[in-house]
Amino acid sequence: MASLNDFIIQKARQLPVIVAVDRSGSMSKNGKIEALNLALKNFVNSLKEEKSDKIEIQLALYSFGGRDEVSCENELSPLSCIECKEYTASGRTPLGRTINAIKQLIEDRTKIPSRAYAPTVVIITDGESTDETAQALASFKNEGRSSKAYRIAMAIGDDADIDFLKSFVSEPEYLVMGESASDIKQFFKFVTMSVSQRTHSLTPDSVKLSVQNVPTDDDDEIIL
Repeated sequence: MASLNDFIIQKARQLPVIVAVDRSGSMSKNGKIEALNLALKNFVNSLKEEKSDKIEIQLALYSFGGRDEVSCENELSPLSCIECKEYTASGRTPLGRTINAIKQLIEDRTKIPSRAYAPTVVIITDGESTDETAQALASFKNEGRSSKAYRIAMAIGDDADIDFLKSFVSEPEYLVMGESASDIKQFFKFVTMSVSQRTHSLTPDSVKLSVQNVPTDDDDEIIL
């Protein structure tokens, strides 16, 4: 005889996606901040189209710039609650503080419960860090729940902190190299497909993300 537990509908498991974007002064050049604003809106709208009865994507949006400021514009929330802000570019590039802020969120079990899937963490930047990163990065990668995150990044141009980003990503191929504003749009397509892969997988915490077959507007490949 079936028990009542057999008919209990399981609540969808949270899949956190945490995005941190650079709004430092160098992002004002060559249309980068405008491209970022547009790409971020398209990214959020694309995620809203993902449907799953078993997984609920939740998104948090951070930005860094100004006087070594790290801001959380959107707390981790269901996609229906997310509204993208129009960023303007100024100031510095505090990457160390940024990953410390993200780690604090990941380790907070009131915001990301134990049954949640490992988060996808995304950083996009075009500059060298203006604060200390070594200790923050070591803690993020090796301690606590943040060590299990899918870590994806984009370096825009030759002035980006390549060494930091290479150390940050969880797989070498998860670092995307871009040269122009148009590459930002392609990067967010990769992130969208990565989240989609995990959403529709039977094992979201063991998916090997694929950077192949990411659609492009001009049939150009993403530079990896």
